[in-house]
Amino acid sequence: MKFIIFLLVAISALPAKAQSLLIMNVHERDTTSLNGSWKYIIDPYENGFYNYRYEPFDKQENPSWAGYFMDAKPTNKSDLLEYDWDNSPEIKVPGDWNHQEEKFEYYEGSVWYRKTFSYSKEAAENRVFIHFGAVNYEAHVYLNGEKLGVHKGGFTPFQFEVTNLLEEENSLVLMVNNNRHAVDVPTLNTDWWNYGGITRDVLLFEEKPTFIADYMIQLNPRNPKEITGFIQLNGNNLRSKLTLNIPELDINKRFSINEKGRVDFSIIDSDISYWSPDNPKLYTVKLSYRDEILSDQIGFRTIKTDGGSILLNGNKIYLKGISIHEENPYRIGRAYSKQDAELLLGWAKELGCNYVRLAHYPHNEHMIEMANEMGLLVWEEVPVYWTIQWDNEETYQNAEAQLTAMINRDKNSAATIIWSLANETPPSDARNEFLRKLSETARSIDQTRLLSAAMEIHSKAGQPNIKMVEDKLTDYVDLVSFNQYIGWYDGLPSKTQEISFKIPYDKPVIISEFGAGAKKGFHGDSLTRWTEEYQADTYEKNLEMIKEIPNIAGISPWILVDFRSPRRHLAKIQDGWNRKGLLSNAGEKKQAWYVLQNFYENNW
Repeated sequence: MKFIIFLLVAISALPAKAQSLLIMNVHERDTTSLNGSWKYIIDPYENGFYNYRYEPFDKQENPSWAGYFMDAKPTNKSDLLEYDWDNSPEIKVPGDWNHQEEKFEYYEGSVWYRKTFSYSKEAAENRVFIHFGAVNYEAHVYLNGEKLGVHKGGFTPFQFEVTNLLEEENSLVLMVNNNRHAVDVPTLNTDWWNYGGITRDVLLFEEKPTFIADYMIQLNPRNPKEITGFIQLNGNNLRSKLTLNIPELDINKRFSINEKGRVDFSIIDSDISYWSPDNPKLYTVKLSYRDEILSDQIGFRTIKTDGGSILLNGNKIYLKGISIHEENPYRIGRAYSKQDAELLLGWAKELGCNYVRLAHYPHNEHMIEMANEMGLLVWEEVPVYWTIQWDNEETYQNAEAQLTAMINRDKNSAATIIWSLANETPPSDARNEFLRKLSETARSIDQTRLLSAAMEIHSKAGQPNIKMVEDKLTDYVDLVSFNQYIGWYDGLPSKTQEISFKIPYDKPVIISEFGAGAKKGFHGDSLTRWTEEYQADTYEKNLEMIKEIPNIAGISPWILVDFRSPRRHLAKIQDGWNRKGLLSNAGEKKQAWYVLQNFYENNW
């Protein structure tokens, strides 16, 4: 039996706080791709942005031709202009710049991009937006010489409305800068490659004057038979109705819209087939407003904790995982495509995983889409990494904006079960307050998933073999997740046999990282560093130790594939690569791969 209740106010499982607009599900809209070849100019002194007195050209009332965003051309043979877009070299978008040209490999600084395109709207009254999947790190965006805005954060989407700026022939120019700064998120020091550039899709999409902009459709975490959510319009004409249709569940409900263009709803249905790794069931969900139909593939599941257990759809589950960086080893560069996602997540499935940790920043939308289709649970995370400026309000607002964008983008993903707030951050009062506020923001947007952070362990005074997790952050999260490298940074692999853990929290425990480095093809005994044998022995002994940890609910060892890192300089071993991958940078399996694969086949 089925019945439907329409609610005029948001129920407690839904966002309680208004969010800045991020138009959802762009790839299912009427889009025009701006991917492909773009012109570029390397500008380490930012000569195209500042004059010789270091005054920005785009702040001038009548911007000088010298600003590269003007895309100017000489009007006669005497004009002085020190750039030429038409004769500049080309670079591929999406894609990082570091490995498209040798001169870019270690480059950090500003690069200008330009794309010219023709465009005609389908209808004069329609609105047009431009969507950037991600640009690392700071992007100044201009269309036909007009500044659209600035975005900071290298892994989150952003959009601008360009309806009134479009012409038949258009020039889109970006100044992209990937310099590291102490106030940024992440900060100066990381252990991954600082890939610069327009690293994800660039799309134009066209909409009616009033359209469906945002929605959240999930199960109520307290009632697995109740689909709850909201639908938000954008525009001025809000006097109509909209329809929610899930054909397989025989749901077809028409709703009235409130004065803010929003519908909050609750639907009871007893026939839901729940999404899980064993049954990655996705329903076609159609949202209709006037003559617009927006479609999405959404799975329904619940995730919660009960003491030391994680419950998926009410059943205890162990998270058999692996950590992943957003890199394609075959191409050597930032991963961005559906094919990249199929490669990386296909390896995770082959390894025996039911779960992946997408570290240390929000990964591209294709990773989330493929995880939903393949049945892989997902930990998503923001780059609040190591030591950032905890007392700096600008830094906090940056982190909150990235967290908000990540959650809003992926809030309809059944695969995503964990939002992670940070990685290996040293406790302090300022840090605790920073992460407490982030946790409140996350819960105000989404109460249907778990919160976590990758914490650190320490030893009791005078008792080096007793490992403790004592962190105020555990008050704000649902999981006790921590990284440990016993056998690599902390003693030899045999030390695992001497270790005991004291974790004074009745919450599920996730070992978010452990592992060791190995150069593929380098062999020796199990005590020789960098050999496959040493890495395999570290895995074997850690897995035996981990099984005995109270409340252990999952692991995500570090890491699936060797990845680029400027911190790793050991000649003939690292050569600029972090070698902790179970796969080499050529996609070759190391011995430890088979150790973990066997563990997942025969445990939990």
